[in-house]
Amino acid sequence: MLWVAVAWSLFQLWYASPLPFVFGFGILNDTEARAIHLGFALFLTFLAYPALRSSPRDRVPLLDWVLAVVGGFAGAYLFLFYVQLSGRPGQPTTLDLVTGTVGILLLLEATRRALGLPMVVVACVFIFYTFAGQYMPDVIQHRGASLTKFLNHQWLTTEGVFGIALGVSTSFVFLFVLFGTLLEKAGAGNWMMQISIALLGHLRGGPAKVAVVSSALNGVVSGSSVSNVVSGGIFTIPLMKRTGLSGVKAGAIEAAASINGQIMPPVMGAAAFLMVEYVGIPYSEIVKHALLPAVFSYIALLYMVHLEAIKMDLKTIPQRPTPARERMLRMGLGLSGSILAVCIVYYGIVAIQAVFGGAAPPLLALAGVALYVASLWYSSRYPDLALDDPNAPILELPRAWDVTRTGLDFLIPIAVLLWCLMVEQMSPGLSAFWATVSILGIVATRKPLMAVFRKENLAASVRAAWDDLIDGLALGARNMIGIGIATATAGIVVGTITLTGLGLMMTELVELISGGNVILMLILIAAISLVLGMGIPTTANYILVATLMAPVVVDLGAQAGLPIPLIAVHLFVFYFGIMADITPPVGLAAFAAAAISKEDPIATGFQGALYSLRTAILPFVFIFNPAILLIGVDTWPQTIWVATVSLIAILLFSAATMNWFVTKSRLWESAALLLICFTLFRPDWWLNQVSPPYEELPASEFLPAVAQTSADGRINFVVEGVDLMGEDVRKTVNVPLGEPGEPLERLRGIGLTITQAGDALMISNVDFGSYAKRIGLDVGYDVVAVLRKADQPSSLIPIGLALAATAGVAGLQFARARKQADRKESGPAR
Repeated sequence: MLWVAVAWSLFQLWYASPLPFVFGFGILNDTEARAIHLGFALFLTFLAYPALRSSPRDRVPLLDWVLAVVGGFAGAYLFLFYVQLSGRPGQPTTLDLVTGTVGILLLLEATRRALGLPMVVVACVFIFYTFAGQYMPDVIQHRGASLTKFLNHQWLTTEGVFGIALGVSTSFVFLFVLFGTLLEKAGAGNWMMQISIALLGHLRGGPAKVAVVSSALNGVVSGSSVSNVVSGGIFTIPLMKRTGLSGVKAGAIEAAASINGQIMPPVMGAAAFLMVEYVGIPYSEIVKHALLPAVFSYIALLYMVHLEAIKMDLKTIPQRPTPARERMLRMGLGLSGSILAVCIVYYGIVAIQAVFGGAAPPLLALAGVALYVASLWYSSRYPDLALDDPNAPILELPRAWDVTRTGLDFLIPIAVLLWCLMVEQMSPGLSAFWATVSILGIVATRKPLMAVFRKENLAASVRAAWDDLIDGLALGARNMIGIGIATATAGIVVGTITLTGLGLMMTELVELISGGNVILMLILIAAISLVLGMGIPTTANYILVATLMAPVVVDLGAQAGLPIPLIAVHLFVFYFGIMADITPPVGLAAFAAAAISKEDPIATGFQGALYSLRTAILPFVFIFNPAILLIGVDTWPQTIWVATVSLIAILLFSAATMNWFVTKSRLWESAALLLICFTLFRPDWWLNQVSPPYEELPASEFLPAVAQTSADGRINFVVEGVDLMGEDVRKTVNVPLGEPGEPLERLRGIGLTITQAGDALMISNVDFGSYAKRIGLDVGYDVVAVLRKADQPSSLIPIGLALAATAGVAGLQFARARKQADRKESGPAR
């Protein structure tokens, strides 16, 4: 089994690399690669996950070997018989149908073993719906499908099991999981933890703040809530308990911090990579939109932890006595040195690329190797970091630089990943490949080079490095089994939607339940995400809800006159899918934290859900105020302003939910803070009560407005037409525009072709899979108006009043806190 797992990792590296095209060998199309990916996942599931609790753990039963081989064959069927299948589309043979039947049954069994029964139940409900469509209520009724049609659609095409979800898992999710696994194997996880302790341990509630920051650092390279809890919680939870926090609160803080690892760029949860396909924008754009909410959520949790520490009067971890002047000097050197190092690396790379052009990549690789060897030589002069012992007494905090210098080489693969993703804007798969290659090199050579520099036993170090390399490759594949199976099973649901037309029916159903009210609709979708998330992983949850509900939100919002950006809707679904990991009664992250803290998982879940309210409020904010996603924010001053106001708002929301600001809040003070928070997040709501936000211009102004829109800007316009159900619709939509150019060409860049007849504008074509198609635009719709921002009173008015009210509440609480302090001081004297 070990070598099969290693082979899976090596296959994924080969598929993501440029090597097949260099050698002209092993070039696979997407369908073939997905089939091999699923074949490996099914094979390893039956070997890694026992069928029952009573199954033997010391050996793999013969039946599981048989199921593994048959499952691997069924999963890889599209690869093994690709030529034959492509020659007879829609005409399955008996072998095709038997393989499809066995494949779906084994996929459901693999899902039960790897993910549990709830995901199987969800898939079975959709399979049942496929065949029993004619017996369903009118609102979701369809003609039904034959077994042949079902199997052909689900197993022999890319509409079902082998669809987009499995494709994303194949293309780059695997490599990101492998990257995080290898980074942890090299020791970077412990290094990041120790840095967090060194930087924050001296603060009040320091260990809890360490949990938050270390989870954020882990979230940079890890996209799993539970693995984040387990890898960091074994250190931080006992550390928090040692400094006075209860076990429930310690577990809740770790769980609340860890679930946010999935929303923390650049390596977000696996579901974030699916957005590339579902939203149709580059991953670098998704990272840009997701950055501010993720950072705000972590800062708000740090603030909540600080308030908890004040309320409980928690002690700090002792640090070695250092004169204030030396401490400030160290901090200044640390900050300035970090900034200088980043600038040298960035401008050095840019300069080499500018001077050497096409010859730059090998030179940069050599420079990277030289930097790696130099950093290892420097690190070898100091002892390796010891793993933190959760049960040992805390005697003294280490200094940040003393920790940092032992693992400077760990920054190289992270820098490679960030450079490829954000600067070079390579595809996520290629970026992950180069980052994984760099960390593979580190795992393979770090211990031997350390042995050389320290003059230790080289042979033993080489053996240890080889063992780490093989174990890392195998563990990365092992960690991917659940994700591979989840995305394949979610494909059954997606396939059912495309086969039966359920997506269109859901629009009517949700509109009926919500009455067309966008707020009620969003609450309904949040509830659905939370309920589904109790039984299925975040990735599968996102696929289900995004496929079913995201188009509904965009469509009904457009009909209500609210142009919701597509990325905002998908992030909304993503956030609440993640929230399910901490929400009782089945919050997997809370359960994992409770297992470490040895406390009640339900109590941990409820406490964690309270801490996570600051994350839950953000999706509602960016639906109605997309500026927090940096949509419509074009300049640095605008960005700083939006970030500052939004950060104050989320901090005040956190204070209100904790019922503590300067001191314990009275009920009306918490209510006032919530109103202030709303005002800071939505100053436009107050202004809209006075004057309309947009001025509606005639269709003749549409093309000039497109031409005048700045690069990568967005435009709002109104369309009218008849939908597929024969009903008149009027929609207000928001679309992004690329580089400046001729208006019709800019529109074609988002898949929209406009035909002009005098002043009338009609949509004559919408490209399949384009952004325009995803937001519900269709052929035959007329552009009837373009919306221009109207002149309104300045948003500074409500924001200024809100900040003044904040100062008033703070002043009252300061006075009350001073009186309480005076009473405590005078008490003993009496």
